[in-house]
Amino acid sequence: MWLTASKSVATKQKSSAHKIHRECFNIFEASKRNERFYNKTGLRQREILSYTGLARFPNLSKLRISIVQYLNTAPLVWGFTNGPLQGKYDLSFTVPSQCAEDLRLGRADVAIIPAIEYQRMPGLAILPDMAIASKDQVRSLLIVAKKPIDQVKTFALDSSSRSTQVLTRILCAEKWRIAPHFAEVLPDLPEMLQTADAALLIGDPALRVSLGIEKDNWQGVQGQTLCQAAMLGITSSELLYVYDVVREWRALTGLPAVLAVWAVRRELATGELTADFLASRDFGLSHLGEISCEASHDLELPEPALESYLRDNIDFSLGAENRRGLEVYFEHAAKLGLIPQAGAIHWAAAKSEALRL
Repeated sequence: MWLTASKSVATKQKSSAHKIHRECFNIFEASKRNERFYNKTGLRQREILSYTGLARFPNLSKLRISIVQYLNTAPLVWGFTNGPLQGKYDLSFTVPSQCAEDLRLGRADVAIIPAIEYQRMPGLAILPDMAIASKDQVRSLLIVAKKPIDQVKTFALDSSSRSTQVLTRILCAEKWRIAPHFAEVLPDLPEMLQTADAALLIGDPALRVSLGIEKDNWQGVQGQTLCQAAMLGITSSELLYVYDVVREWRALTGLPAVLAVWAVRRELATGELTADFLASRDFGLSHLGEISCEASHDLELPEPALESYLRDNIDFSLGAENRRGLEVYFEHAAKLGLIPQAGAIHWAAAKSEALRL
């Protein structure tokens, strides 16, 4: 874990945290800006409450949902933040590693957690048919190195990651056959590469890097994308070698990568809960243009590029191929001792037909 030894270091961390926050899509603020969406639906507040079931259970306390504050999570929760399910659940927003902690410590009832954390927490169920996954190239999970990956000796890992840290360790051991020294640090690429040969960067900051080098790079061998280091403000090297983590996983296994799943405490895993989450996901997928427009203002990135990312690089389903990718991921992690064992997956109850919003 990241440890501070002085007030100056703590101040530096606080500054970095603010920088990270600015680089991520603020889903909650987007929902506040879009309260006018109720008017678009043509439903009055009372009708919405009745429609979502709150009117039938007026004394029922809200379930608490912990949500990753990244763009690729927005379609999953758009029905909760911007649609007719708004207000039904108590929402909080954070980074992937903290979502898992919220669920572990009882601060949340449902959370979008890094996939690997399911095997580290007992008593959970996964909501079926939805995930944050990628079939091939993802663009928001990157390894950026100062030398070809097979020469890397030191590795800085984004401290907000859990699943992708494990993917990176699997790739190092089983694809690239290297055993670098790993250190978990805050996601600041120039600082990461000051002290390490390679850095793992995830989420919206990684997507910003992908888009930043899109028009001025060239392809190397073994899946490398090369660019001038100065393009990313890196002074410790002339060239950078960039690797898409999901593309490398696909090359190793022939399978997609499942990066995050909805996990719930088993006693709360009802068909009605599943139906709400599927409905929110489907609502988000039908409003990708709106999501991309809002995100482009927050991230100051082109709206078409963000919509393409959500449509073409992220898969929000959990079908047979994705489930197999998840199982193989757990098997590799167990083989390397990164989890105790690849335990069987407990699925939450499914609803035959999701609520339509």
